[in-house]
Amino acid sequence: MVTTVVDARSVADLLAAAAVAGRLAACAQVGGQVDSTYWWRSAVETSTEWSVQFKTALDRVDALVDQLRASHPYEVPEILVSRVDCGDPGYATWVFEHTRP
Repeated sequence: MVTTVVDARSVADLLAAAAVAGRLAACAQVGGQVDSTYWWRSAVETSTEWSVQFKTALDRVDALVDQLRASHPYEVPEILVSRVDCGDPGYATWVFEHTRP
């Protein structure tokens, strides 16, 4: 699973659609608004962001991360990769099958 956040719902939707259309993710879920507080340029900032979770196969992670880096609007994007060690085998098969080019 790969996650990121962006500053606009429309951007989240575009990232999700591009990853699924390109078979880099079998599914992308855009989450509701979250308020993020973080350090940026020596000051504490707070902003509203939208999260995107991408369900992908292990062999597609690098390509997905590359695409996110290239199209992400942030100077330093949050792109986190989490390996899922346990889950429904049928879902894992579905994800694998739908990330084949």
